[in-house]
Amino acid sequence: MATLYRADSAAFRMQRHSTLFLRNQDAPLDSSPAGNAGASARPALGAPQLMGSIRVSGLGKAYKQYPTRWSRAAEWVLPFAGPRHKLKWVLQDISFHVEPGEAVGIIGINGAGKSTLLKLITGTSQPTTGNVQITGRVAAMLELGMGFHPDFTGRQNVYMSGQLLGYTTEDITAMMPDIEAFAEIGDYIDQPVRVYSSGMQMRLAFSVATARRPDVLIVDEALSVGDAYFQHKSFDRIRAFRNEGTTLLIVSHDKGSIQSICDRAILLDAGRLAKEGAPEEIMDFYNAMLAARDNQTVTQKKLDDGKVQTVSGSGEATVTDIALLDEDGRPVETIDVGSTVTLKVRVKVHAPIPRLVLGYMIKDRLGQPMYGTNTDLKQMQADDVQPGEDFTYTFRFAANLGPGSYSVATALVSTDTHLVNNYEWRDLALVFNVMNLNREHFVGCTWLDPIIHIERT
Repeated sequence: MATLYRADSAAFRMQRHSTLFLRNQDAPLDSSPAGNAGASARPALGAPQLMGSIRVSGLGKAYKQYPTRWSRAAEWVLPFAGPRHKLKWVLQDISFHVEPGEAVGIIGINGAGKSTLLKLITGTSQPTTGNVQITGRVAAMLELGMGFHPDFTGRQNVYMSGQLLGYTTEDITAMMPDIEAFAEIGDYIDQPVRVYSSGMQMRLAFSVATARRPDVLIVDEALSVGDAYFQHKSFDRIRAFRNEGTTLLIVSHDKGSIQSICDRAILLDAGRLAKEGAPEEIMDFYNAMLAARDNQTVTQKKLDDGKVQTVSGSGEATVTDIALLDEDGRPVETIDVGSTVTLKVRVKVHAPIPRLVLGYMIKDRLGQPMYGTNTDLKQMQADDVQPGEDFTYTFRFAANLGPGSYSVATALVSTDTHLVNNYEWRDLALVFNVMNLNREHFVGCTWLDPIIHIERT
């Protein structure tokens, strides 16, 4: 059931530049040029779909760079004279495995190689080294707008794209009502795609790509183009596919999406796999890496509960102690929903700082922010801070949080962001639990107790 794509494979020489990409992996593909690169067995309608997996081994991509255009011509005409180009590596030695039913997110700054990696995995670009092995039926959304013909209507493009994806005309006709209903572009379905906005193109492209549940779904950052309503709708469908066993590989800059959907995250940096692990751990490291400067460090250590704490910054000021106190001033690790608590933070200054700001953020167990603020927003920053000074901050608030496990991250900075002067950013500085001891049952991460009035006539 596995298909192997190698750097010298004929399949990689078959370019398909399209927003939508789907292939059946039910027949093995010979890696030789004479192999059955075009063979693809489409499963019968209604047939059960097996979960897919992805295995990437030693994958690399390099482009040839010539000093002049004549150097390129000379290399073609005089191949025996040796190469006249240099290789520019955009990806090197990438290896990882996505298990059946697993969701993996890929993150990294622009230019890290994320989109190139997805093109190599889906087969729309040829690797220089390494291979990709995929099992199952694959659907992918890559660059937005490259899959539809601008002069054809949305409906005509659905039929063309569907046939490229392996569906028959009868299949597409049967799926068309569902595609139209999910895309929600109304009468524009019969208008030329050139009059579509980028969001409308994304709506229709996603609707076609996910008309049937694939074994493997690969999504680039195309969903970021859509409006908030359709983003929620799309992620609901992705979550539904996940619950049914679809393997997911997603590229996104959205921290919330990665942490809420994915089981694991991979960080790419300068074309190499820098780190992989739990989404919260990788996103914390990525956040620290964004603020890293020559005189700053990023460290991670494993805590007693198994979680990984990330600490970054220049060290010019540090948090020496942090505690959550009840109304009597006693340290607590478990609190009641809605109880009044005090967050107490002690800070030590090690170097002259013109302006010192302390911020904190409460996160849920997935690392998603529940609430955050800082002394800059509250206009209570400290100016002209000197080495040896100590500060004690207290933040008193009602813990209107839902039952669950939460953590507190602290930041010592000069403004309202750690991207300017990051003296210390400390994730998982404090962990506490919330229990519902005295309130009626409710669901969610926030307690918003309503006053209800009913008028019956």
